[in-house]
Parts: sequence; C-alpha cells; structure tokens
Amino acid sequence: MPTPIPPVAASAEAAAGALLNDWLAAEAALRERHARGVGPGVAAREQVARMDGLSMLRAMQEGRGPTAPIGHTLGFLLVEVGEGRAVFQGTPAPAYFNPMGGIHGGWYATLLDSALGCAVHTLMPAGRAYTTSQINIHLVRGIGPQVQRVRAEGQVIHCGRQMATAEARLVGPDGTLYAHGTTTCLVFDLPPARP
Repeated sequence: MPTPIPPVAASAEAAAGALLNDWLAAEAALRERHARGVGPGVAAREQVARMDGLSMLRAMQEGRGPTAPIGHTLGFLLVEVGEGRAVFQGTPAPAYFNPMGGIHGGWYATLLDSALGCAVHTLMPAGRAYTTSQINIHLVRGIGPQVQRVRAEGQVIHCGRQMATAEARLVGPDGTLYAHGTTTCLVFDLPPARP
C-alpha cells in the first residue's frame, strides 16, 4: 500500500503545479506573440542608440523587436521585465545534457547571464550600453528529468556611471534553488554610428 502524502506536502505540491501551469500559459502567450512579431535577430544599431534598455526589452517581449537567437537555440525566453529586473524561463531538455545525462552547467550559466545582463540593460538610458566584465555562477542542485521549467530571476544591486552589479537565482516552480550568480558589468556611452 502506498504511503499517504502528508497534507502540507500535498498542498505544496498542488501550489507548485498551479504555478507551473501559470508559467506554461505565460510562455505559450509570449511564443504566440513572438510568432506574429519580428522573430529572432539582432536589433539595428540605430534602434539600440535611440531606445532606453527597458523600452527595448519590452519591445522584444511584445514582438515589436527581435528576440535573441540564443534563446531559440537553448530553449528560453524573457518572460518578465521591469526597472532593474529581468526574468527568463527555460525548458530543460535532453539536447542540453552533458555526457553524464544531466543538464550542462553552461545552460544554467547562460540563463543566469541573460537575467543578470538584461536586468542591467533595463537601467540603460538611450545611447548607453554595457558589457559583462565578470560573471560568477554557483550550481547547487542538478535539474532532473521531472523539472519542466526553471526561471532565472535577475535583479540589479548597483548601477553607476561606469559599473553595474546584479544578482540572479535559477529556481523551479516549487521554489527549489538550482543555481545562483552575480555579475559585474562595464557601462559606457555607445560610440557614434559610422557614416
């Protein structure tokens, strides 16, 4: 006879299942919007120079701007964006396995780097840009085959004239922490466009 699930564990499992359903619905709506939009690609230099970072990311999310090709390659997309904050949702899949059958650490790092960098990007005014100078990732738990989606949630800690720092966590819908990381970004003026 199977061991009964305690009520607290059952309610936590039900809450995680409901949250996963919300995540999947949000993802489906975004993918449908992207299918009708610009699609994957690289933003034109003029667009980058005249838009602030938050507006550019919102345009991408709404299908009015190109989505990152790497997201299509590695199964993730921007699902939430706000001032100093960016959230990416990823689908762990066998295509991202390492030789031992686990999700490759580079996949974790790519999701975290995207959330970290885009959180910083939201604070860039028009004509300003950033580049990652340093990234530090800690993998704390393997993503098993039962995990359908994870989210990398990035938040800016500091954004100054020359440097920005941010932190991010990679979590499942049940709150399980799989990895966390930090970044340091160099902030600079975009060089003028060449004639």
